[in-house]
Amino acid sequence: MYRSILIVLAAVALAAGVGACGGAPSQQGAKPAPVTASGPAPASATASPAVARHRAHHAARRAQALRVLTEPQAGIGPVYRLINRARTSIDLTMYELNDPVAEADLARAAGRGVNVRVILDQHLERSRNTSAYDYLTARRVHVAWAPAGMTYHQKTLTADGRTSAVMTLNLVTGDYPGTRDFAVIDRKRADVAAIVSTFNADFAGQSVIPPDGADLVWSPTNAEASILSVINGATRTLTVENEEMGDAAVTTALASAAQRGVQVRVIMTADSEWDQALGELARAGVHVRLYADDSSALYIHAKAIAADAGRPGQRVLVGSENFSVASLGYNRELGIVTTDRAVVAAIAAVLAGDYAGGARYSPAPSPAEPKAASGGSLCGAPANPFHLTLCAGGQLVTTPPSGVCGYFSCIGNFANGTGYMTECRDGEYSMSGGREGVCTDHGGASRPVYDH
Repeated sequence: MYRSILIVLAAVALAAGVGACGGAPSQQGAKPAPVTASGPAPASATASPAVARHRAHHAARRAQALRVLTEPQAGIGPVYRLINRARTSIDLTMYELNDPVAEADLARAAGRGVNVRVILDQHLERSRNTSAYDYLTARRVHVAWAPAGMTYHQKTLTADGRTSAVMTLNLVTGDYPGTRDFAVIDRKRADVAAIVSTFNADFAGQSVIPPDGADLVWSPTNAEASILSVINGATRTLTVENEEMGDAAVTTALASAAQRGVQVRVIMTADSEWDQALGELARAGVHVRLYADDSSALYIHAKAIAADAGRPGQRVLVGSENFSVASLGYNRELGIVTTDRAVVAAIAAVLAGDYAGGARYSPAPSPAEPKAASGGSLCGAPANPFHLTLCAGGQLVTTPPSGVCGYFSCIGNFANGTGYMTECRDGEYSMSGGREGVCTDHGGASRPVYDH
């Protein structure tokens, strides 16, 4: 009797196991269950709900097609791990390589049989890259100089032909602690295949028109058109970080966006080379915030655009492309444009924080403009050529002069206001003075602006 009971129980258990296996849909390329020292891990069917949720969360993270790393907060560790976990191949295209840890990791990978190939820029950075070139070639790494007549400003690492890191950062140890940069970990098959095929041609010294993949932005093929598409398509908000502001088509598009009522914000590290462009942008209504160019301040090296974040049609473009004629028209560059909600949210949040931490930029009056009165005669209003002050007694400003937002920090929907110009308590300016709800999101109304 006891033996019969055992047989029945065993049969029931076997049937349950077969049913569980038959009920799970087969997944092509699914990873096997992790193996421990004592054997295979227990099947998820026997795990507690909490453990199952934990495993599902990490499986979903591994399967993310796109993921953002923000520097310096994320650290360079995730990039090192891509190198150290590679099993078959590593392809690295890098404008500047001066990172002893990354170089040693690449050498160790080659030593364990990984096919490691590296392309380094020589057009502008040969002197800085020679040390890495010599070190790697002496350690079984296949290294090629990029074509001498073209700047290879691209910063991309691909592991095992499956995962690419599309970066705004160079692999330079000294840059990591205080530089704003992004890296997008891209597992989209079409993107990675396009990156690998372009690398193969570049490494062989062959001419190539890089494929677009799913959402790639290559220079000099489609970069400027992609950037202008994002800027011109924005309807509510547009936030930009870049190291340079020297492409007339881009600055014109940013100014036009502000003039059609889009809240445009630009964050950069201060550099007198861009003063003229920034002055034009500010006078068009673009809000510009700058960081000092010294070692105590965050250095804005990122190249990113966030359009309409959190709204329908949102997009982010991030990559190696600077806003310069050389970068968009002649260099080899690579970026990504995407509507991925997590990517847009992550980058937009960083840009918002950087904007809040920057210093307000006010342009100097152009030579044709009269110099504004300053000091107490403005009663705290910014210097401006329009004779607008916060001193009571003049006329309320119901029709603001063109370019006023280049001198006053206007709120995003300033152009839509139907009252008079007024200062909000946070220092922003609104055109809804005298209307219900004026400066609601800015601490309330403070003082009207007067024309003297």
